[in-house]
Amino acid sequence: MKNGVILFFSLLFMTACAVQKEGLFPEVDSNVAYSKVASLGYKNADEKITYGSDEAQYALLWRASQTDQSQPKPLVVLLHGGCWLSAYDIKHTFALSTGLAQAGFNVWSVEYRRSGESGGGWPVTFGDIKAGIAASSTYNNGEFKLNNAVVVGHSAGGHLALLAGGQMSELKGVIGLAPITDIKAYASGTNSCQKVTKDFMQGMPSDKPDAYTQANPSEQPLHAQSIILQGTKDLIVPAYNLKQLNRPVVMLEGVGHFDWIHPGSAAFNALVKNLNGINK
Repeated sequence: MKNGVILFFSLLFMTACAVQKEGLFPEVDSNVAYSKVASLGYKNADEKITYGSDEAQYALLWRASQTDQSQPKPLVVLLHGGCWLSAYDIKHTFALSTGLAQAGFNVWSVEYRRSGESGGGWPVTFGDIKAGIAASSTYNNGEFKLNNAVVVGHSAGGHLALLAGGQMSELKGVIGLAPITDIKAYASGTNSCQKVTKDFMQGMPSDKPDAYTQANPSEQPLHAQSIILQGTKDLIVPAYNLKQLNRPVVMLEGVGHFDWIHPGSAAFNALVKNLNGINK
C-alpha cells in the first residue's frame, strides 16, 4: 500500500512538472483573484527590444510556440494595465503573454512610462504607447506589419489601446479587456484605481477639461475594428455607457477584472476566439 501511495504521488508530481514544462495553465473558476494571476508560472520572453532612450521604453517579444501556416495569426500587441501606475509593471502579464504564445500568437508586449517613479502621465504615456506599437513594424526588417497587428489592452492598458487605435487606422484591430472607456466618469469614482486617475491626468476633469477630452475614448474616434470585452463582476472598471461607443461589446456573466489576464479562464478563451474572429 505504501509503495502504491508513493507511486501515485510520484506520477502526480511528474504530471504537474510536465504541465508546467509545456506551459499549460489550469482551468479556473470565474472572478479570478489577482493573487492567482500573480502566482502563475510563465515562459520568459524570447527577446527585449527598446523603442526609446528611457529604461521603461521597451517591448518584450514572445514567439508563438506553434504556428499554422494555412491560417497565419495576427501579431498581438499587448498593453498591460495597473491604473497607469509605476507600481504595476509589465510582469503581471507574463502569464498572459505565455498563454497567447501557446495559442499560436506572436506577442509584442509594450512597457511604457506610467505615473509615479517611471515619469509618465498624460500625454507622455500615450506617446510611449504609440511609439511602442509602431516599433513592432520596424523590428527585424519589417517582419511584422501593422495591418496584421491587433492591439490588446487590459484595464488602463485597454484605455490606451482604444485611443491608439483611433489614431492608427492601419492596425488590423483593437480589443479592450475591461477597458476604461470614459475617463471623465472614471475619475469621479471612489475605488483605489479610480482615485489615482487624477495622478495620471495631473488633475481632475474640472481642472483639465481639454486634456480629459483628448484622453477620453468615449469622445475620441475609435478604430473601426474595435471590440470591448467586459465582465459582469468587474468592480474595478465598471462598464460606463458602452453602447455609446458604437462598437461590439461582449459581456461575460460572472467574469471579474483579472479573468482576462489568466490563461486558464473562460475570459481568456473568449479573447482568443475574438482574436481569431478579427483575423478572418
